[in-house]
Amino acid sequence: MKRDNDTDLDRGVVTETEKKLKKPPLYKVLLHNDDYTTMEFVVHVLQSVFHHAPTKATQIMLHVHRRGMGVAGVYTYEIAETKVDQVHELAKKYEFPLKCSMEEA
Repeated sequence: MKRDNDTDLDRGVVTETEKKLKKPPLYKVLLHNDDYTTMEFVVHVLQSVFHHAPTKATQIMLHVHRRGMGVAGVYTYEIAETKVDQVHELAKKYEFPLKCSMEEA
């Protein structure tokens, strides 16, 4: 039996739970130094794959050259994985053994 003050809205309470989305983990894409890949090619990779400006690309390349390894960029897992694949494809195309890897940031 329906009372006069009953409405459809009174039948249930709608509650919204606030979902807090966690930011996805980030991954560093690393370039590794070797004795065969030219510095110019590494700068080219940093500009074409990672979209660094020429000055920044040169700074990263010199860091890789001096320290043996350097961070080319930090991305979500899928993007980092794609960047690693792009570097390896480009290196293979130009016959350089440039190694690229990723690790959690």
